[in-house]
Amino acid sequence: MSMASRVLLLLSLLLLAAAAVESQLTLDYYKKTCPQFADIIQQVVADKQLAIPTTAAGTLRVFFHDCIVGGCDASLLISSNSFNQAERDNHLNVALPGDAFDVVTRAKTRLELACPGMVSCADILAESTRDLISMVGGPYYPVLLGRKDSLESKAADVEGHIALPNMTMTHIIETFSAKGFTVQEMVALTGAHTIGFSHCSEFADRIFNYSPTEDHDPSMNPDYAEGLKKLCQNYKKDPTIAAFNDPMSPGKFDNTYFVNLQRGIGLLKSDQVMAVDPRTKPFVDLYAANEKAFFEAFSKAMEKVSVHNVITGKQGEVRRRCDAPNSMKMN
Repeated sequence: MSMASRVLLLLSLLLLAAAAVESQLTLDYYKKTCPQFADIIQQVVADKQLAIPTTAAGTLRVFFHDCIVGGCDASLLISSNSFNQAERDNHLNVALPGDAFDVVTRAKTRLELACPGMVSCADILAESTRDLISMVGGPYYPVLLGRKDSLESKAADVEGHIALPNMTMTHIIETFSAKGFTVQEMVALTGAHTIGFSHCSEFADRIFNYSPTEDHDPSMNPDYAEGLKKLCQNYKKDPTIAAFNDPMSPGKFDNTYFVNLQRGIGLLKSDQVMAVDPRTKPFVDLYAANEKAFFEAFSKAMEKVSVHNVITGKQGEVRRRCDAPNSMKMN
């Protein structure tokens, strides 16, 4: 058998294995073991979102960072301890908002009282994310259930899996492609930036001393750049200073983010480039003109993300606490 044939065979086996695992997930997984599951999640996330309006964006970000590194297995929720540095303490994750972790903890506490040992933290995160997106105006999509939680979490596993604002568009496309996502799916998923914020350090190089001849990135709307300069002038002294990714409708999940990109009001460099790169521009233009098309593409992409490398059966466990494996061993 040639090397090419072996590679194709391996890929086929991996796809079959993934399909087999996914087939074990169902929409009504907790119908008998925890019939209150959906109602409890809805109540917890609604209370949290009303109290802290940035919860939806934070939870969506945590969900994606969890799924894209090793799969949707709640490994990101595990805390570090004296003998292991977990994923959430990798430098790419340390800025993830605590309210996102808190909403999962609250839901887990309620569910453990209602149906002890039944509901995985991975399922709680997936369901909570969908409900929060819907709550702030985004699409409602089906979430398959039955994931198990991972038994370990290692900070070193995070590197190379998450697209960064300073990457070239080719590098970002390749990063998503390695996970099985098309360019169109990548653009749709990036539309998650319609809610949430980014810290000044993530885009400071675009607004301060951009080049020897340009004070700010010329692809930015000049008035927008000036406003960001004023906001971020003390960001080195206060690293918590941040700007909304979508300054026009920051608390609403809509397609304004894409309209902003067409007008040079993209906060992150990697986002703004999508409006001009020939591989991504057609999708930016489509979603800017048609919110329904964006919602449909985003929903399908999120369904795909939510089953990415999930574990089922004896591959994992249902944690008693979302921040630690039941065995407390992460060797």
